[in-house]
Order: sequence, then structure tokens, then C-alpha cells
Amino acid sequence: MTRYRNLALFLVLAAVWGSAFMAIKAGLDAGFPPVLFAAVRYEIAGVLMLGYAWWVLDDPLPRGRTQWAEVAVGAVLMIAAYHAFLFVGEADDAVTSASASVLVSLSPILTTGFARVFVPQERLEPVGLAGLFLGLAGAVVIANPDPANLLAGGMSAKLLIVAAATAFALGSVLTRWIDSDLSIEGMEAWSMLLGGLLMHVVSLGLGEAFGAVAWNLTTVASLGYLSVFASAVGFLIYFDLLDKLGAIEINLVSYVAPVFAALSGWLVLSEVVTVETVAGFLLILAGFSLLKRREIAHELDRTGVLG
Repeated sequence: MTRYRNLALFLVLAAVWGSAFMAIKAGLDAGFPPVLFAAVRYEIAGVLMLGYAWWVLDDPLPRGRTQWAEVAVGAVLMIAAYHAFLFVGEADDAVTSASASVLVSLSPILTTGFARVFVPQERLEPVGLAGLFLGLAGAVVIANPDPANLLAGGMSAKLLIVAAATAFALGSVLTRWIDSDLSIEGMEAWSMLLGGLLMHVVSLGLGEAFGAVAWNLTTVASLGYLSVFASAVGFLIYFDLLDKLGAIEINLVSYVAPVFAALSGWLVLSEVVTVETVAGFLLILAGFSLLKRREIAHELDRTGVLG
């Protein structure tokens, strides 16, 4: 029964996080300035998560420099930089929900690369290096650069999304490297809230204003879905599954989410899934499989899939 519960929650998480790319695209197309959109999303989500953290924890406040350093890394890299780059990248008409989600799925591969930098004794073997290059090749295929004009056809926007995945990957490694004893709920709540406020400052610097928002059913629905379901509820499911499944299995959500991103983009926004997006996804998945071949084999053996 527990296995069916975990599988159901895993699929719900993949669906919520995958369709979030469609919700971002819909809100941006409806007129929400990108950085302001991301800021308000996480200010709302941060308040919700902080309320939850205060409910389940005795003390959700960070204490000492180490805990605040972990919150700062989460706020700056995993929330502010990641979402500012992602939302600005998705504002380009050439970037579909599916291609954005597949580019973001580079994050587990980039995380492995950054981990090797901060833990130098862990060297990548030739097979691991091949996996890393396969993942990067997948990103290039999706970006589909035109040698005659590298900034045409959404190339710069797709590079921003790769920068978003890079920021998230670096942030996840640095938070593990800092390794404070701050609870996950407290860390995420404060990171969301402070990251949202930081993006709001950046938004003001860019001249974005609430007066420019075209408030309508689409912008309100997109903002509500992203704040409540994709952020607050999504992270609660993620924390639950992380504890029960472990990091390897939950990482696979990055490779299921693009399916839901493509489906929701097609159903709601009439987006077309390109051959480049599918080919790039397969290359990234192959790269991840090579990098994590031992962990995946161990997990399959543990669950009895390999007999």
C-alpha cells in the first residue's frame, strides 16, 4: 500500500512541477513582467511555507552564521537566480514549456559536476565524463543554435534557462557543503521568502511594476497555481518522498516532469513538441544514467527490478 502511495505522490509531483512550466508561460503571455511574476510567486509561497514550518517545528528560525549562510545560498541561487533566469527565458516566444523543462532537467547532471569541484577526491571516471558531455550535448540540441546568428531563434533565452539550471545545481551542492542542522522545512521557507524579496528588488531595478500587470483570469490562475500547488504543495510532497525514497529516486522526477510539461503546453497553449526537444531529452536522460549508473543499479537491485 505504501508503494502505491509513493508512486501516486511521485506522479502528482511530476505533474505539478511539469505543468508549472505551462503556467509560467501562460502568465507571461498574459502580461505579467517576468521577474515580478517570479518574485510574487515566492513571496506568497514563502509565507505559506513559513506558516507550515511554524506549525510542524518547535523553532523554524535559523540560528548562527552557518544556518543563515545556508538560507542565503538557497535564497540567492536556488530561488532568486534560478527563477529570475527561468522566467525571463520563458518570456521568449521561441521557448516552449517542454523545451524549458528539459533544459532544467540538466540540473542533476550539473549538480554532479559541481559536487566533484567541492569534493575533489571524487573524480569523474571516463564513463562519467561521457555522461556529462551527453547531457551538455542534449542542451545544445534543444537550443538548436544557428551558426550564422547565435542570438536568433531563442538561443539567448535558452541559455538563460541553462543558467537557471546551473544556479540551482550550484546552490544545491553548496547547501550540502555548508551542512548546517537547519530543518529542511525552515530552510526552504526562509529561502523562498527572502529569495522572493530579493527578486522584488531586482524587479524594481528593472522598472517592472504592478501597474504593468494585466490582471485577468489567466494571470491570477497562473500565479495561484504556481504559488500554492507548484511551490508550497509541491515542496511538501517532495520532502515527504525525499525521506521515503531517497535522493536517487526522487531525482527521477526531473525526467518525468517534461512529459507533463509537453502535454500541458500542448493542451492549454497549443505548443508543438519539436524533434530537437525530444532528442535533447533523450541525450540528457542518457547522460544522467551514465553518471548515476551505480546508484541506479543499486536502487533497481534493492527494489527487485533486476530479479
